[in-house]
Amino acid sequence: MAQIPVGEPYDAAVVGAGVMGATTALFLARGGMRCALIDAGGVCREASGVNAGTLTLHMTRAALIPYAMRGWEMWKAAPDWLGGDPGVTVTDGLSLAFTAQEAALLEARVEARRAQGAPIEIIATSRARAIEPGLTDRFRLAAHCPMDGYVTANLTGMAYRRALVEAGVRLYENAPVTGIEAGDGGFRLAMAGAAPRARRLVLASGVWLEEMLAWFGLRIRIKALVNQLIVTERLRPVMRSVLGVASGLLSLKQFANGTVLIGGGWQGKGDRARRTTEIVPDNLIGNLRLARYVVPALAETRIVRSWLGFEAETDDALPIAGPLGGIPEAYVIGCVHSGYMSGPYFGRLLAQNILGQAPELPLFDADRLLVAPSCT
Repeated sequence: MAQIPVGEPYDAAVVGAGVMGATTALFLARGGMRCALIDAGGVCREASGVNAGTLTLHMTRAALIPYAMRGWEMWKAAPDWLGGDPGVTVTDGLSLAFTAQEAALLEARVEARRAQGAPIEIIATSRARAIEPGLTDRFRLAAHCPMDGYVTANLTGMAYRRALVEAGVRLYENAPVTGIEAGDGGFRLAMAGAAPRARRLVLASGVWLEEMLAWFGLRIRIKALVNQLIVTERLRPVMRSVLGVASGLLSLKQFANGTVLIGGGWQGKGDRARRTTEIVPDNLIGNLRLARYVVPALAETRIVRSWLGFEAETDDALPIAGPLGGIPEAYVIGCVHSGYMSGPYFGRLLAQNILGQAPELPLFDADRLLVAPSCT
């Protein structure tokens, strides 16, 4: 690697300004550290700015329920710690089963999540339709959770940016990091111009973590999901809860302005190296058909636009959050399934660890995912 020009010194540099990276930087700064937050785009403008913003326990992995519930409490209290409201809406959440296989899956998921403390219960179809009158009558079973809702993704970045600036975090936006050197008691980051140097490093770069970890000789496979989302024209009120299907192939919510956001993990095409995405028309059509099947009134509206966003996933579909073994003062955070719900809490946990405080819940060691050099 070419010699990196020496820039400003910091106590910590966080690479990746999504919800998890931004929260980590915010609490580090409030803990007394001089902190830099660096991103190839803007604050909460990559994965954290192009997702559905759903806050749900239905699709949160059972092992992450305690984290998600604490994340939910943080979102509800966002004005207290973030200094603004990023459009947090609290609603009921329903997950529906249409087949016998989906019903069995739904019951098993509810049991596993209840065992971790989630207030989810199986309810009769009649009660589900009382909660959400616009539902089709063709489903077999439903699960209900009162701890659901959503965040308005485009407002999240604005709220975080204000809080970060007020906390004294130095923002490096539209500043891709092309390399990192470890040594001399810290890290130097290769960027355009004089790059910052820091005593501590936090990698929070989502699907780009695999490339950055490789700079340190660490191989951890990070899968890049390319989730496709759709927004409709304004429509009369047709739903008041967050809706999903047990298969995980649908997420529905209607905003106060009448638009409906349709998601559910239908995949597009993407190249993370080039940061490009492409819609898969058949998947878009499939998502729309399923949405209309669940809420028939959606036939009254039309698509305004569709877009795609990257989501990172590890081999075991659990997060990485904690120190990087063998690299003093280096940390990593990311790959949290249904990450919007628990993202702020994971960021606060990691900041506590870096500040020398005892985290309330355990972190997730990245070393468990290391791939031996000889493996392919």
